[in-house]
Amino acid sequence: MAEVESNECKSSSVLSWDQVNRLNEVLTEAVPVHGRGNFPTLEVKLKDIVQMVRNRLQERGIKVKDVRLNGSTASHVLVQDNGWSYKDLDVIFRVDLPNEAQFQLIKEVVLGTLLDFLPEGVNKEKITPMTLKEAYVQKLVKVYTDLDRWSLISLSNNNGRNVELKFVDSIRRQFEFSVDSFQIILDSLLFYYDCSENPMSQHFHPTVIGESVYGDFDVALDHLKNKMIATKNPEEIRGGGLLKYCNLLVRDFKPTDEERFKALERYMCSRFFIDFPDIVEQQRKLESYLQSHFIGEEKSKYDYLMILRRVVNESTVCLMGHERRQTLNLISLIAFRVLAEQNAIPDASSVTCYYQPAPYVRDLNFSNYYVASCNQSYPTWLPCN
Repeated sequence: MAEVESNECKSSSVLSWDQVNRLNEVLTEAVPVHGRGNFPTLEVKLKDIVQMVRNRLQERGIKVKDVRLNGSTASHVLVQDNGWSYKDLDVIFRVDLPNEAQFQLIKEVVLGTLLDFLPEGVNKEKITPMTLKEAYVQKLVKVYTDLDRWSLISLSNNNGRNVELKFVDSIRRQFEFSVDSFQIILDSLLFYYDCSENPMSQHFHPTVIGESVYGDFDVALDHLKNKMIATKNPEEIRGGGLLKYCNLLVRDFKPTDEERFKALERYMCSRFFIDFPDIVEQQRKLESYLQSHFIGEEKSKYDYLMILRRVVNESTVCLMGHERRQTLNLISLIAFRVLAEQNAIPDASSVTCYYQPAPYVRDLNFSNYYVASCNQSYPTWLPCN
């Protein structure tokens, strides 16, 4: 029992005043939820929607064990300005989901809550839950298996800062890397908002607890401060953590153990191609990742894609040769398009074009070698110098 308590103590820590102050800024900042078509933009404070959803769930018989800020936003609260920008506002409601009826109830509560954020003058009586879903929900996910029971409702933001409300009974894997393993328990701060009229200060603020689901909180925090990459069993992560790993690399994060990560890269690639075996799925996943994780950072996209291409090229062992080349060509094509969008394609006079001779070209008797005309583009090989 003492060992369990010691492990729990190691995985959690009390936030400092500076961290609580940053958390307060995140929770009280108005975030726009953009509507499709003619629907108005909703101005939503995270603390307001979280409190309203929690209270209404409990009124409908769903007990909320606690509410947590998760992922990159939690990392931002703990360590500011370390080059790891946060996008989505990811909130976890820990609840019991014994059957699928609770999923429908949760969706009804969230959509009903959105009605309260509509501006004055809107006729709310004629707006149905289905209409609200089509207007404001970007993503709706439900997972109900023996080992995983959770749902996600993501509210749209055109700048990539979606409000993501996740309702979790059980989930096998809650993090990809140590630097995104933090969860900050919000209940004490939400209670303070409800009960205190005094502004917070260094000498008067609630005690807020942070946890690392990676394991040791101090170790994970040290990784975050020093921009280090660490993970456990990447083959358990959907997609292997490959795209996130390359995102960390492009932001100058470094593996804690270079040799070990060379081996782990193979596991990442293998799991990625298990989850996304088709080239169309790979393209959809990669384009979606670029769109959601590089808003306002367009110039980093090309460097990111080149890092991804290198990792896939050096560490993929589970694909046939033509499948591997197909994926590499896809990454190169997207990288070429990124350059075109940035008007950064180099002048043709300074381009060196590479080609890959077919095996039979090595035959000394073979002389009928075809040279492609210059007026066609072949994006198979990058970079061009």
